[in-house]
Amino acid sequence: MPVTCSTKCGRKAFLKRPKTGDALCKECFFLAFETEIHNTIEQNKLFNRGSFVAVAASGGKDSTVLAHVLMILNERYNYGLKLKLLSIDEGITGYRDDSLKTVKRNRDDYGMELKILSYKELYSWTMDEIVAKIGRSNNCTFCGVFRRQALDRGARLIGVDCVATGHNADDIAETVLMNILRGDTARLRRCCEIRTGGHEPDSICRVKPLKFSYEKEIVMYAHFKKLVYFSTECVFAPNAYRGHARVFLKDLEKVKPSAIMDIIHSGEQISFKDTVRKPSRGVCNRCGFVSSQQPCKACILLEGLNRGLPKLGIGKRSKADKLIATQNEVILRQNANLVKNDF
Repeated sequence: MPVTCSTKCGRKAFLKRPKTGDALCKECFFLAFETEIHNTIEQNKLFNRGSFVAVAASGGKDSTVLAHVLMILNERYNYGLKLKLLSIDEGITGYRDDSLKTVKRNRDDYGMELKILSYKELYSWTMDEIVAKIGRSNNCTFCGVFRRQALDRGARLIGVDCVATGHNADDIAETVLMNILRGDTARLRRCCEIRTGGHEPDSICRVKPLKFSYEKEIVMYAHFKKLVYFSTECVFAPNAYRGHARVFLKDLEKVKPSAIMDIIHSGEQISFKDTVRKPSRGVCNRCGFVSSQQPCKACILLEGLNRGLPKLGIGKRSKADKLIATQNEVILRQNANLVKNDF
């Protein structure tokens, strides 16, 4: 006997929601998924009416679904938002160049303007060039730091009020696990925040409308809506530390589907002793963008690349300071010898 939709709409159930276990028809699933995101936006006051919002677009399932749903909700609930796609080209041959074709397709399908910024024009380095220098380990550190700042740079350039990112519940739960495993308690609670930034001078806030959306449901929504998205994994990603947290999380989810939300709520509720120093966010005195240290991590990594010390910003800050001091001393000695030889 066919199962009917649990919403009593009378239609035949087409799928079972991974998040709730409800048997739903496609139409009711779409509505439930979109309504949950709308409630997330409303309850957390993510947007002000008439805001200019940049959607961080990579061409993947998350950003594609985010752009599509925001377009629908903006019309359905009259948010009055001005939406624009903002993409970052890291310079990864065979990956980002292909995914940007999907972003351009989204631009045409959704009728949104698109701005693309590249690492090359911002930092004079592509990820291909960086990996050639540092190898296949720690390359995600460079990409993650540069990408976060590149979004800030792009947002300031086009003059938006905030940036909406496609971080979903699985992403946030993975980050909580990574911070726990690394003992990074200072960043543990901040990674769960649905709205970050916007408090520092000239900084632009970021919001996560998909914070409570499961990755499986995002995939189902994109599939049944027949959305065009790019699904190939980054060629440098297999060595990423996040991959281990993702595998562990998937194993937990098989045993207990609510594990994803349980981990997020744990990250939100964990409190620390007063002895744990939490980094205060300010503005980098070199580049002028948001940072919790001086200079910011992006500037340290970039300095290392430009000085021929590509691993300068990897590891503890004290190590980076020592390397910089050592190289400065070498340069001073070389300059002193040049002056001496001139006489």
